[in-house]
Amino acid sequence: MIEIENVSHAIGSAAILHDLSLTIPKGGVTALIGPNGAGKSTLLSLMARLEPVQTGRIRVDGLDVTRTPTGELARHLAIQRQDTIIATRLTVRQLVGFGRYPHHRGRAGPEDRARVEEAIAALRLEGFADRFLDTLSGGQRQRALIAMSVAQQTDYLLLDEPLNNLDMAHARGLMELLRDLADRSGRTIVVVLHEVNYAAAHADRIVAMKDGRIAAHGTPEALLTAETIGVLFGAPVSVGTHAGRPVVHHFG
Repeated sequence: MIEIENVSHAIGSAAILHDLSLTIPKGGVTALIGPNGAGKSTLLSLMARLEPVQTGRIRVDGLDVTRTPTGELARHLAIQRQDTIIATRLTVRQLVGFGRYPHHRGRAGPEDRARVEEAIAALRLEGFADRFLDTLSGGQRQRALIAMSVAQQTDYLLLDEPLNNLDMAHARGLMELLRDLADRSGRTIVVVLHEVNYAAAHADRIVAMKDGRIAAHGTPEALLTAETIGVLFGAPVSVGTHAGRPVVHHFG
């Protein structure tokens, strides 16, 4: 599990997170939702130690992220940020191969190559494996980046707005792939989402954030009410159901 205890974070004089405590259980899909500036991406970065924990403590399966050696932490947890910059003259297979570095430390073997091919297949990129990244669409590059994180074969996979650059069909397809990955491998996937209905359809649990605090957390059925979402985003909504899952109607 991921244990977050009394975590606060500031950039200069601007407070981003305020004494935040949360436990994310192991397994399944947890979605972080909330308005822009809620602190979702910052929290994800702190979990992965991309930014130092200033106040409080974060543990992943008992490992304190502040004290755990980078190589060891990278075998437990992988993150895909929304602002990743990559060299475009890499092929998809080369990019995905970087996800194996925490395991082989520059000496890739048959096991590493097999895991790369599995990740490529899991993200349905077989037809693009030898293509250069600058020949792909934004959505295809996004899937390649996620495949790199999948190849890292960690128990925890953190994804920051992975649906960016994806059209409706590819966004739904990616969420279905993540759901299947969590179910088949037992991985814990924590994903920042802007569209609450993807969280409603695919997440086991939702954490709603606002103004650097946890506003609510629970199952989609318990959390996605008209009152909670209306207060969270400051806009009136209605909530229906489809296939036993809540659907938030947020259009006028």
